[in-house]
Formats: sequence, structure tokens, C-alpha cells
Amino acid sequence: MDWSSIHVYLPFLLKGAEMTIYITILSLIISTPLGLIFAAAKMCPWKIISWPIATVINITRGLPMIVVLFYIYFVFPDIGITLSSFQASVIGIAFCFSTYIAEIFRAGIESVDRGQLEAARSMGMSFPKAMRRVVLPQAFHVALPPYSNTLVMMLKDSALASTIAVTEMTRQGQLIAASTFDNTTVYTLVALLYLVLCLPLLALTKQLEKRQIKGA
Repeated sequence: MDWSSIHVYLPFLLKGAEMTIYITILSLIISTPLGLIFAAAKMCPWKIISWPIATVINITRGLPMIVVLFYIYFVFPDIGITLSSFQASVIGIAFCFSTYIAEIFRAGIESVDRGQLEAARSMGMSFPKAMRRVVLPQAFHVALPPYSNTLVMMLKDSALASTIAVTEMTRQGQLIAASTFDNTTVYTLVALLYLVLCLPLLALTKQLEKRQIKGA
């Protein structure tokens, strides 16, 4: 392990870390509203809406995320949709995680007693207003800890973008290791940088879980 080379490797890895954070934030921004839409559609009493969405969610959750990324990046051009590796990684990660977020939101909504929705409707609230002001705030409280845990998973799984040549942190590590053969130093630094990014999020998740238990 050549620790004297850290100052050489670190700028490249930090540049990759910026891309990792960028992918994670964009994926979160896309997957959150999409997950909420999927959750609402899956809970719809009309089978013509709920059944196809449930099928999409189950199929996507049953596929390895790397296969989804490969499909978007390598197969989509065959049907006339060409995306950059960065675009394909964000869309693939966001779509995959939207199915998990959908289940988190669905569980949170179903945890709210249906009588509260009925009471709000009896007070003259429309269904959307009752959902927005009565049900969703309580559902969000329940869903917040697993949702924040999903953010940690998303950050780590962004490393899969390296498989389609996105120069995020893992890919930068691969390139440096391939040119220097200093695998131990490079991948130790990559692991430490992931810990620096993930440990505060894990601490936040733990704190949210504690607050939920106290509020229960």
C-alpha cells in the first residue's frame, strides 16, 4: 500500500465522488414523485390501472439493477432511443428505486386509519384535499425512516453506473488502479470515501427511526 500517492489519487476520486452525489440526487428527485404516482396507482380500486402498475413494480423489483441499466443503455438504441451513459444510469437507477419507494409510500398510506380519511370527507374536504392535509402527512411520518434508508442504498448502488462507463467514484478508482496497479491504496480510498458519504446518512436514518418509536 503506497500511502505517499494519496495526494495524487484523491483529486480524481473526489471528482468521481461529485458525480456519485450528482447521480444520487437526480435519481432521488426523479424516483420520489414517480414512486408516489406508482403507489397511488397501485392502490387504485380500478384494476385496469392497479394491475399493470403492480406488474411493472414486481417485474422491476425482480430484475438486477445492472440488467436494467444494460437494457436502457445497450438495447434502447435498437429501438431508436439513444442515451448517454450518464442519462441511462440516472434513468435506470431512478426507475428501479421508484418501485421500492412506491412500496414504502403505499405502506405508509395504508398505516393511516381509513376512518380519518372518512372523517375528513364528512367535514366537506375533497378527496385530494383530505389526502394532502390528513393522510399524507401521517403517511410521510411512517415512511420517512425507510425512505431515508433508500437514499443510502441509492448512493451505494450508484456505483453500478461504472458498468456503463460513467466516471463516478468507483469508475475513477478502476481507471486509477488499472494505470498504477496500486489496487490496495486506490480501493481502500474508494471504500473510505463511500463511508464518509454514507455514515452520516445512516446516522440520520437511525435517528429518524428512534424518533418514530418515541412518537408511536
